[in-house]
Amino acid sequence: MPRVKRGTKRRAYRAKTLKAASGYFLTKSKLNRSAQEAVEKALKYAYVGRRQKKRDYRALWIVRISAACRESGLSYSKFIAGLKKAGVDLNRKMLAMIAVDDAASFRQLVEQAKAALAQ
Repeated sequence: MPRVKRGTKRRAYRAKTLKAASGYFLTKSKLNRSAQEAVEKALKYAYVGRRQKKRDYRALWIVRISAACRESGLSYSKFIAGLKKAGVDLNRKMLAMIAVDDAASFRQLVEQAKAALAQ
């Protein structure tokens, strides 16, 4: 069986790794093994971060909705329960945008939720 040295494939693999690691600190951007470890770790953090971003935004929307509800004298949980009973089907992102941008419309939603809870 002939000997295979893997010249171009190995060079391409290393070049790809080092390109991804460019800008990393010290040997992490220069030596293949440390660069490969750093890139793998970075990809893992990026994957986790994309999921954390969704959590963080949902938490932010809930805080904004809750603050707007408190101004109208209603808790967040009662507001959401009232909206469900009233049949208003808006997600938290839209509710937060309404709460920040259009206070009058949000007050109408709060009144609808209060009316649904009263029944």
